[in-house]
Amino acid sequence: MLPDADDLPDLLLDLAVPHEDINEVVALRRAVTADPGLGRLLEESAEDVTGGVREVDDPAGLAERAAQAPAALGEYFLVYVFLAAVPHARAVHRARGIPDDVSRHTLADLGRGMALHRRRFGGGGLGARQGHWLTRHFCGRLYQLGRLQYERTSLGERTAGAIGAAGVEVTYGEPSLDLHIPDFLGPLTPVAFDRSLDRAREFFARHFPEEPHTVATCHSWLLDPQLRRHLPAGSNIVRFQERFRPGWEDPEPADTTPVGFVFGDPDLPVADLPRRTSLERVVGDHLRAGGHWHIGHGWIPWDQ
Repeated sequence: MLPDADDLPDLLLDLAVPHEDINEVVALRRAVTADPGLGRLLEESAEDVTGGVREVDDPAGLAERAAQAPAALGEYFLVYVFLAAVPHARAVHRARGIPDDVSRHTLADLGRGMALHRRRFGGGGLGARQGHWLTRHFCGRLYQLGRLQYERTSLGERTAGAIGAAGVEVTYGEPSLDLHIPDFLGPLTPVAFDRSLDRAREFFARHFPEEPHTVATCHSWLLDPQLRRHLPAGSNIVRFQERFRPGWEDPEPADTTPVGFVFGDPDLPVADLPRRTSLERVVGDHLRAGGHWHIGHGWIPWDQ
């Protein structure tokens, strides 16, 4: 399931694995391939992450498998799980005729996940929660197209109700696309948004013609309407919000979500959050003043 030691660095570069992790991953390969029991665990885990599509954000299964791995692998066990899953993921992409560059950019979220892990924990590897997110990429559910990622999903009941109330005929459970905004890709400018959306419309019509889409959705803290009160009208975030029609309102606080995305660690104490950028000041000052952030829900017509 794994390339040999001489070929492994090329695969790691294709997957955007951070350079400071490559030597360690290559060095650990010998321990992985020399242990038959670990090989079986790795194969079972790779089948798990490329198999069924999980509907619940619960990485317990991956965490339990990682707990069975030898301590010598440290936090790199799940990295090897996804390396072992690459052949399956690429076979799924080839069967759909998906271009190599889209396949490569999509699976390169492994490297992004490792960079996020290092930013939060100060060391190499991949955690179970970030690993769970990557199952979407490796089972053929999510694709990166330019600045945005698009997840093949279905309309939830509350979202379908909000869209129907706006006069658009949709059905709960019908195919939909959920937009995600990955980190480490620069600002989300209106031009980048338009280019990505145009590319996605062509991509899904060509490679998934059996899944016609009426709308695309987004569920993100970036759609919290409170941001408009704190950011300039011409900011990229406000202009991003303006693209979407409002969905349902979520009253539950989600304070750790923007803290995690903006500062790299959702568990940072609010009182200690830095104020280096305008967005850091907005997120932190709002929380320090006793406010809360929420996940916003929006949608756009897919054929416009």
